[in-house]
Amino acid sequence: MNTIFNEIRHTHPVEHQVGTAIVELQDVTLRYETGIVLDSISFRLQTGERVAVIGPNGAGKSTLFKVIAGLLQPGKGRVSVYGHQPGDHICISYMPQRSHVDWRFPVSVADVVMMGRVGKIGLLRWPHRSDWAAVQQALEEVDLAKYARRQISELSGGQQQRMFIARALAQEAELMLMDEPLTGLDVQSEEAIFKVLDNLRQREVTVMVATHDLEQATQRFDRVMLLNRRLLGFGLARDVFTSDRLVSAYGGHLHLLPSADGFLVLGDTCCEEGDKI
Repeated sequence: MNTIFNEIRHTHPVEHQVGTAIVELQDVTLRYETGIVLDSISFRLQTGERVAVIGPNGAGKSTLFKVIAGLLQPGKGRVSVYGHQPGDHICISYMPQRSHVDWRFPVSVADVVMMGRVGKIGLLRWPHRSDWAAVQQALEEVDLAKYARRQISELSGGQQQRMFIARALAQEAELMLMDEPLTGLDVQSEEAIFKVLDNLRQREVTVMVATHDLEQATQRFDRVMLLNRRLLGFGLARDVFTSDRLVSAYGGHLHLLPSADGFLVLGDTCCEEGDKI
């Protein structure tokens, strides 16, 4: 199991190229020993939009996020963030699935949020007063200031996700990649996260969220991306979530019934254990 430190990298900031998409993938393909995980993926994101990435277990959602973050290199194709390779940026925040985090690691909530400042401070350098002020402000924005000195395992699932959002805020991230942040949360915790995401929209922060909830993706996101190793559709939910595309993505695991609004999803049994790719 990975710790929260695995994704920390120090990069040299680069200037964003004016007029370029915040994220653009061109014919990106990535293969593991077991086979192709991402197959000729191409799309562009608009600055400030909120995109839901939908697909069954093993569809490649986590791999896609790691490719965009620069943590994995595609075997073919090109990934650019504001016109540069993703590894050249400190504006990208990647938030792994909670199941991939070692919550027993002896760090406080404030320590984790301070990790968002590493790209600006530099590795092996002490944070300044201004860095701690940024951490405090980020914690206040996600309503976690009173938990700053708590060990991270003492937080609830929703609070843990808001802690990662606070890390992105301290980082001054412009692109947030959230891998199934809503899995296992109650309605109140989900609403608290969406409240923070709504505030990020006002700052034109671009957000990609991997989720299995088609109804939530339809109601709470600007565009949806239907993925199963290949990009099956990207656009408005009403255009992407057609019966043919959903069957192509989920096969026999998805049960659809006609409804006044399109189709009613009855079950997705292939997604119970989460995305392992």
